[in-house]
Amino acid sequence: MIPLLDLSFISTLCLTRAGLKVDAEKAYLIESRLAPLARRECFSSTEAFIDALRHGVDDRLAWAAVEAMALPESEFFRDHHVFSQLADDVVPALARARGGEPVRIWSAGCGTGQEIYSLTMLLADAPGLKVELFASDLSERSLEKAQSGRYSQFEVQRGLPARMLVRHFEKDGESFALSPRVRQMVRWRRVNLMDDLARVGQFDLILCRNVVGQLAPEAGVHVLGALHDALAPGGFLALGQNDSAGKAFVRAAPDLSLYAATGQAARSAA
Repeated sequence: MIPLLDLSFISTLCLTRAGLKVDAEKAYLIESRLAPLARRECFSSTEAFIDALRHGVDDRLAWAAVEAMALPESEFFRDHHVFSQLADDVVPALARARGGEPVRIWSAGCGTGQEIYSLTMLLADAPGLKVELFASDLSERSLEKAQSGRYSQFEVQRGLPARMLVRHFEKDGESFALSPRVRQMVRWRRVNLMDDLARVGQFDLILCRNVVGQLAPEAGVHVLGALHDALAPGGFLALGQNDSAGKAFVRAAPDLSLYAATGQAARSAA
């Protein structure tokens, strides 16, 4: 059992570096996330790994620990109706409003890529639709997997329709490889949402689903404020069903967790 002081140390480390809310009482969760990392880094135990972090042996290890604790639950087409409405209604409406300019879309906290690829597959064959797709995450390992576009049988069975699997994937050994055409539509970047996001630019649609709920309250307010500033006029923010938008946004669609920035003229989402 990991000592309470070690659990509290990990909780504080995640909070200060990424705004991540980690309950120090959930020893089983911390152990399950950090034990594989400790083994991979050749430590004799999770406790030995945490002790090395406490003594500042390697800043790379500290970030690796935070990234391990921040791993999101990723699956294709989570809340399928959301992606259908984004692709069929929201993105085309944004395209019309942009008058031929590309619609800029950002998946913030993209995990291993299933979310942004779900939308990309739906947009890939839309005639005349110009989009620029970006995705970011805190975890380098998650981004590496996302960029590879390779998923296991278990991963493609989680939400991916059979027709999408046949159309956009090829079986490659024990995994499925996403087509280069879809993969190359997305640009990737490591971004800590607690950092200054001014360098990231502005977007017409930001997906940050099931991320804010993982953050400590003050961190969540900070991130929502930063996303507010990153949203282009008339743009939309898509959150998860259990994420709170706070006071910076107003709901833009009654049946979607889709929001417009407070103070902006909310364009119709349909």
